[in-house]
Amino acid sequence: MIIRELEQIIRSRINSGKAVILLGPRQTGKTTLMMKIATEAGEFLLLNCDDPVAREQLENANIEKLTRLIGKYKLVFIDEAQRIRNTGLTLKLITDTFRDVRLLVSGSSSFELADKISEPLTGRKWEFFLFPVSWKELSDHSGHLAALRQLETRLIYGMYPDVITNPGDEIEILRQLSDSFLYKDLLAFQGIRRPDLIVNLLRALALQLGSEVSYNELSRLLQVDKKTVSIYIDLLEKAFIVFRLMPYRRNQRTEIGKSRKIFFYDNGIRNALAANFNPLTLRQDTGALWENFLISERMKHNHYNRRWVNSYFWRTTAQQEVDYLEESEGQLSAYEFKWSASGRSRIPRSFISSYPEAETMIVTHDNFTDFIAGVH
Repeated sequence: MIIRELEQIIRSRINSGKAVILLGPRQTGKTTLMMKIATEAGEFLLLNCDDPVAREQLENANIEKLTRLIGKYKLVFIDEAQRIRNTGLTLKLITDTFRDVRLLVSGSSSFELADKISEPLTGRKWEFFLFPVSWKELSDHSGHLAALRQLETRLIYGMYPDVITNPGDEIEILRQLSDSFLYKDLLAFQGIRRPDLIVNLLRALALQLGSEVSYNELSRLLQVDKKTVSIYIDLLEKAFIVFRLMPYRRNQRTEIGKSRKIFFYDNGIRNALAANFNPLTLRQDTGALWENFLISERMKHNHYNRRWVNSYFWRTTAQQEVDYLEESEGQLSAYEFKWSASGRSRIPRSFISSYPEAETMIVTHDNFTDFIAGVH
C-alpha cells in the first residue's frame, strides 16, 4: 500500500477535539486512508452514507437519535458525507454534544460538502485535501530510481492510485474515471441542466492545456453564453477536476490582466479526455503535459506541507511569459518549465527587469524533484 503524506498529519489531529474533514476527487484513496487511521486507532463506528439506512439516521438528526446511533463508540468515521442533507448541522451537533467522540469525515464533492460545513463547523474542524498520489509518495513507495524510470509513464497516465498499482490496465481505468465516475456528483448536482455540456467543456479544456483560455471562445465553440461557461468551470473546480491560474500583474500596462490558464489535477484524466495516450515521442503537447504535471505536484507539496502561497503565471502583450509564479511571505519566485535540459530556456529579461527581487529557476527533468520538494 502506498503511504500517504497526510496520514501522520491526520493522526496528529484526531485527538484535538475537532472534526477532521478529508475532501478530494473520487478514487484518490480517501476511504482507504481514513479506514487505516481509524482501524489502528482502535474500535470505531463506520457510517457509510452510500448506505441509505446510515444516511437516514444522520439526516435531520437530534441529540437523542445521535446518542442511540453513536452508543459506546469514541471514534466515528462518516464516509461519503456529501450524501447527507444538512450535513454541517449534523456534524456540528456531534462535535458540540459528544465532546469525547473523535470524528473523521470524508467526502468527494466540495460543492455538496465543503459549502455546507464551512459555517456550521467554523472553529470546529481541521480540513484537508487528498490529491492523487504525489511524486514523494510514489518515490517513497517505489524508490527514487524506480520512480524516475516511471516519469514518462506518469506524464501520460497520471497518478491515480489504481492507475499506478495496475500497470497494463491504465487506459481502461482512466476511461472509466473520465467517462462519468470522476464527476458523478457533479452530473447529479441540481444546478447542472446540460450534462453533455460538461463533457464537451472538459474536452475543450483538455485540448487547450497550457494555453490561455478564453471564455468568449469557449462560449462560441459550445454555443452557450459566457456566463454559463464561467459557472460550469467553477463547478468543475469544486468537483476537483480542474483548477485555474490567474495572471500576475502589478498594474504594468504591458502585462495581461484578465486571462487565465486552466489545468487538470491529473495528467491521466486530461489525456483520457483528449483521447491521446501516445508516448511522448509521438506527441505535440509534451511541454503542456510537463507543465501540468509540475504545477499539480507543486500544489500537492504546498498543501501537505501547509505552505500558503498565491500561484500565478505571467505574460505580456508582447507574448513574453513565465510558466509559474509563487508569492509567499513577501517573496516572489518565478519558474520556467522545460522538458529537455538541452534546449535553451531562460526567464525573460523584461520580467527580471520588472521584478529584480524575484528568485528564478529553470525546471527540467534533471532537477524537477528539487522543484516539487520545494527546495527552490
